[in-house]
Amino acid sequence: MQPLALYEIPYEQPRVTSDGSLSPEIREKIEHHIRAAAQNGKILCAGALAIARSLGVRSSDVGKVADAIHIKIAKCQLGCF
Repeated sequence: MQPLALYEIPYEQPRVTSDGSLSPEIREKIEHHIRAAAQNGKILCAGALAIARSLGVRSSDVGKVADAIHIKIAKCQLGCF
């Protein structure tokens, strides 16, 4: 399998604003995925890491959004959250 050339990478919405904070669209996507994965107000660490990986954001961004919407991250594997 050949690697993609730089010009073949599809354009995506910017993930951060000019001040370094998450764009509203990305924050909304993170929140949606957290709420979908949460049970009893908690999400597993593995799930939070998977959300970060799938959306191309830092795990700390997922943690910040989870804190803001009062969802706890449980069974943390690496101490990231």
